[in-house]
Amino acid sequence: MQATTLALVGATGGAGTTRTAVELAAMGARDGDDVAVVDAAFTTQGLSEYVSGRIDPDLTALLTEDPDAALSAAAYPLAGTGASAERSSFGGGSGGDGNEGDAPDLPGRVDAIPARAPFERVARAKTAEAARKLERRIDEAATTYDAVVVDAAPVGSNEAVAAATTVDRAVAVRPATAHGRDAVQRLRGRIADVGGSLDATLAVERAGSGGGSDENERDGDGSGVVRVPETDPDVAAAPTAAMGDDAYARAIAAAYETAFDASLGVEFPDPGLVERFTP
Repeated sequence: MQATTLALVGATGGAGTTRTAVELAAMGARDGDDVAVVDAAFTTQGLSEYVSGRIDPDLTALLTEDPDAALSAAAYPLAGTGASAERSSFGGGSGGDGNEGDAPDLPGRVDAIPARAPFERVARAKTAEAARKLERRIDEAATTYDAVVVDAAPVGSNEAVAAATTVDRAVAVRPATAHGRDAVQRLRGRIADVGGSLDATLAVERAGSGGGSDENERDGDGSGVVRVPETDPDVAAAPTAAMGDDAYARAIAAAYETAFDASLGVEFPDPGLVERFTP
């Protein structure tokens, strides 16, 4: 793998960034890697929904109240990946009391490092000093895991800037709409203003966004767009990519390879004749 750390940066709110981060991490674990998903979207704290059980401490606590604690203190097995607290060799969190027994036993593992904090601590975690600590935590994760996916909000906060500029590669996540395409252009300008750049774009379909192919679609800088088809938005349905062989799982695999500039060893069965010729 050429890149180790990746930031998925939402071009708009509700673009599907957190779900896509979870799915990419599961695909990496399916390929045998140990992957961490780091929550740098402190306001929405969406990653915490993908963790079973109590979250204490969370990432914001490590940035504000316990800076000397190891990152593993806030690492929790991602629900639905076959992980458990006993199986974890890295995570020290107490997650894992959900339905892991029914989850696939992946070759690799996925740990979530979520934000789950009251407003007062979130406010302290959003300072410039805390952002510098977040940069160090991302670097720490890179020494512990084979790959790191950072879930970042649209660049407009200290933690989002830290995420977008600290990683090896930054990738925009946008809705698969004209509005989403325009939002990427604004995001590209914001990231350039803080000395960063976007390496790729993932366009996530939603109900009513329309189908079609992104084969000839561009986001203004000549780069192609990887389209991620619509899937069940329910948190409990994730991660689909852990075991699926459908169009969604294949798209996540393509997105992983594009985002990390890497090649996966995951193999998908050849489509049957009916599937192959169905428009």
